[in-house]
Amino acid sequence: MINLSNFKAIIFDMDGTLVDSMGAHIQAWKLTCDAFGYPFNHDYHYSLGGVPSVETVQLMNGKYGKSHNPAEVASFKKQTFEDLNHVPELIQETLDVFNHYKASIPIAVGTGSDKPHAEWVLNQHGLLSQLSALVTADDVENGKPHPETFLRAAELMGVAPQHCVVFEDTEMGQKAALDGGMTCFMVDNKKLIY
Repeated sequence: MINLSNFKAIIFDMDGTLVDSMGAHIQAWKLTCDAFGYPFNHDYHYSLGGVPSVETVQLMNGKYGKSHNPAEVASFKKQTFEDLNHVPELIQETLDVFNHYKASIPIAVGTGSDKPHAEWVLNQHGLLSQLSALVTADDVENGKPHPETFLRAAELMGVAPQHCVVFEDTEMGQKAALDGGMTCFMVDNKKLIY
């Protein structure tokens, strides 16, 4: 088990870090890109994991010279994801960390998902009630790679950022954690990278 005794709080990203939902999100983005005429690139969309959908659409508009309404496209993507009726499985390595430390230090989830979706996913696995804090796209002005999500989680737990460790699966999320003054461990293909 990874030794986190030097930290006073843990913050997990959700999609791709704590739960294996990135495949379904990527599938929903592909269907959304097809519907709105965006080119689809799997690696590009994976790299945007943790970025709120509205901000993802703004990035895609800029990258591909489109002017679609970000809220409309994000809403379509959300509905498409929900229509997939996918209940993501937990990622065992990060779940083991969660379970090992949950009794001794506060744990939060900081996600780019909206609050209803995040609460639904976490409730499916009985995790929501075990959290000290949940910060979603609905709770911040600036999504990842801005550090606000993780800084807000630290604030809600009453722990200074430098005493928090973040678990993330994307470079955007890693940047958010490091820019927030936190240590970050990466999850790659459902495996913890020390």
